[in-house]
Amino acid sequence: MKIVEIKILRGPNYWSIRRTKLIQMKLDLEEMEQRPTNSIDGFAERIEKMFPSMFEHRCSEGKPGGFFERVQEGTWMGHVIEHVALELQTLAGMDTGFGRTRGTGKPGEYNVVFSYMEEDAGVYAAKAAVRICEALTNNAPYPLEEDIMQLREIRENTRLGPSTGCIVDEAAKRGIPHMRLNKHSLVQLGYGVHQKRIRATIASTTSNIAVDIAGDKEETKNLLAAAEIPVPKGDVVRSEEGLKDAIDKIGYPIVIKPIDGNHGKGNTTNITTWEQALQAFEAAQLYGRNSIVEKYITGFDFRILVINYKFVCAALRTPASVTGDGKNTIQWLIDETNKDPRRGYGHEKVLTQITIDRDTHKMLKEKGYTLDTIPSKDELVLVKSTANLSTGGTSTDVTDEVHPANIFMCERIAKIIGLDICGIDIMATDLRTPVTQNGGAVLEVNAAPGFRMHIEPSVGLPRNVAEPVVDMLFPKGSAGRIPIIAVTGTNGKTTTTRLIAHVAKSVGKKVGYTTSDGVYIQNQLMMRGDCTGPISSQFVLKDPTVDFAVLECARGGILKTGLAFRNCDVAIVTNVASDHMGLGGINTIEQMAKVKAILPETVFPSGYAVLNADDDLVYDMKKTWSAT
Repeated sequence: MKIVEIKILRGPNYWSIRRTKLIQMKLDLEEMEQRPTNSIDGFAERIEKMFPSMFEHRCSEGKPGGFFERVQEGTWMGHVIEHVALELQTLAGMDTGFGRTRGTGKPGEYNVVFSYMEEDAGVYAAKAAVRICEALTNNAPYPLEEDIMQLREIRENTRLGPSTGCIVDEAAKRGIPHMRLNKHSLVQLGYGVHQKRIRATIASTTSNIAVDIAGDKEETKNLLAAAEIPVPKGDVVRSEEGLKDAIDKIGYPIVIKPIDGNHGKGNTTNITTWEQALQAFEAAQLYGRNSIVEKYITGFDFRILVINYKFVCAALRTPASVTGDGKNTIQWLIDETNKDPRRGYGHEKVLTQITIDRDTHKMLKEKGYTLDTIPSKDELVLVKSTANLSTGGTSTDVTDEVHPANIFMCERIAKIIGLDICGIDIMATDLRTPVTQNGGAVLEVNAAPGFRMHIEPSVGLPRNVAEPVVDMLFPKGSAGRIPIIAVTGTNGKTTTTRLIAHVAKSVGKKVGYTTSDGVYIQNQLMMRGDCTGPISSQFVLKDPTVDFAVLECARGGILKTGLAFRNCDVAIVTNVASDHMGLGGINTIEQMAKVKAILPETVFPSGYAVLNADDDLVYDMKKTWSAT
């Protein structure tokens, strides 16, 4: 078998209008075209043994076990590869299930189409599925777990984090479009002049000065202390001499952390000896020359979330820990804890697996323990010093328990720092009483606070914290959209696009439009050449000066990656002719009409499809459009 090409579809496409994230792999079965699965000795048994979870694949039989029945009866390898690619992603924590395999018209050649969640993972799954099916055919061993782990790593390296992802999902629920602007967490919500941007949980509305202040723990403490907010005593140190002076002034126990750290990196808590202090200082300096030394405040670790300067929710964070049973070692208890189905790799599940590192060994050493120690029954053994979920910690929602005085204090803190999306870390015995009275203190103020502990708490009610963020960015129900007129057809597209753009400009619109000779923003040529594909359309929709888009959408771009937008207000189809046949797998005029019909199918229910009634193939598109 040979992979001829792989396409990544990112918008409404030839295979599906609604499922916009598809891999299209053109596969040449070569000699396997003559070998359906029922002719390969032992193939059905081997694939069922390798993928027992594929029993859930109903396939065309419409019932559990349907796919395995098809394999027993005999099906072609392209169909099997489609199902294997889907199952690989599911096993790696990306549950997705749409697939379709169709012949290209050339003997032995098929388009294997399946959905993905992350592009790079989808491409990897396509290639791995071919390798796996070749191994199953030849009855050769195959390291399946290596592929699954590789897919997990790809997912964690490329996906939007849970915080950014929940904001994007909330925006999508409201019909607000989004575009990822880099391989990390920078995302554009909305189009043109109405766009807003987010990076993790920092928004385009967030003050840069506020982010800088929050990133400097000493600056934050000084501002809060000046405003009579309770903060722990502390000092900034740059040397061992300065560390000793700070400890003499503050006294043990202490905390040492990088002055501009995040996610608990480089933090060491409950330091009680000079030896521990030196080790902690060395660990903190890995993240910066300046470190902060603070009095260690006893109590529970709480995180308060304030959005648009209003209290939203609160969570109790507990460091990763195990509970002794009097029989087994700490190492065994950690391994058993990691078997909890709620724990996964990275951010794939509600909880993260506990890893053993320097911090773990330090925590155990302080108690005189090692990983081989057997703790007594019901003894709680902390294995991390910080309560971050990313290190295996847990969270409990305590939103309904927060005293009004603490709510007022936290909203005031957000205003003092100037953060419209603000995470506040408080150490206190509880939040039911004012922190100013129970001996608690504000430890940190965080820009870009993580949302995971609130949207997926280990215990308690999940909170839709993305909702107030989207409310802040798009008030009064705004969808962040600009009018989009999309034009397609075989002939006359560019002329039609130019005429519409001219009309819109004449009534005061700031028009961005794409044509076969270039991209124009307010009549200024920005890109020269054939600019009728999705990249050119995105160029217009990303432009913050545009309030009206006219987009010429040719066959090539639609077939290569799909449309750049999910919906338009007006779709125009000029005609369908036999030009460009044989390109991109389009061999008949009816297939060409199906490509062009994608545009009217994306029109909003309140929009219009303008169809050339003199062209029978175009006129027939009214049936599909009216059905949408």
